[in-house]
Amino acid sequence: MQRIRLRYTKRGRLRFTSHRDFQRAFERALRRAEVPMAYSAGFTPHPKVSYANAAPTGTGSEAEYLEIALSAARDPEKLRALLDESLPTGLDIVDAVEARTPGLADRLTASLWELRLDGVDPADADRAVDAFNKADAVEVQRMAKNGVRTFDARAAVVQLETHSEPADRPTDQPCAILRLVVRHVTPAVRPDDVLSGLRAVADLAPPVPAAVTRLAQGLLDEETGTVTDPLAPDREAAQAPTTAEPAAAAKASA
Repeated sequence: MQRIRLRYTKRGRLRFTSHRDFQRAFERALRRAEVPMAYSAGFTPHPKVSYANAAPTGTGSEAEYLEIALSAARDPEKLRALLDESLPTGLDIVDAVEARTPGLADRLTASLWELRLDGVDPADADRAVDAFNKADAVEVQRMAKNGVRTFDARAAVVQLETHSEPADRPTDQPCAILRLVVRHVTPAVRPDDVLSGLRAVADLAPPVPAAVTRLAQGLLDEETGTVTDPLAPDREAAQAPTTAEPAAAAKASA
């Protein structure tokens, strides 16, 4: 049984697609592309697909991950192209590797988010970010299944900073861009929790909902505060045999 790991996106209007909607669309794409899926056992077999840490509904993403199990081997890139053609534009399969190392979900320890705050002056955003970063704790509230839950939104934030807007922006309206690196903890701290924190510490309240996009997710490099590619270990494992072959051939000829 071959396992393939895929990275996909949620762009444009399809950022409002729920995770369940994506699951249905992806399973239809598997059938259209005639992917030889492996199925679970039992009375109601279903294709073996594992989804990892999906982004909340309403947020865009350039870095969603899943893993599928196949009953027959396929070339990952050809499979990626077939699945991408079978999905609507906006739900795009952008990367595929054969799973050669364990623990994809364990590598998703942090996310890099971009928060676009239309109508917010960048100077106001700078002051709010500075206040948030200097705070020891920032308590926010979120409605949960068992009622309102209060938790610290500051502890999970590795990095929060303002980001420069492109110089050729086509409108004169103010806009602040934030970049946020946040650890995946329990309870999860989401971008909207950080926005609630900015409102709590600096009364920063965007006049329109923020446009939120996940740019990356993977292992957190504690030294640099960056989020690394979770598929890199599989690529390296795939290249290792080809690197070793010339040395093995030279040793045999000697």
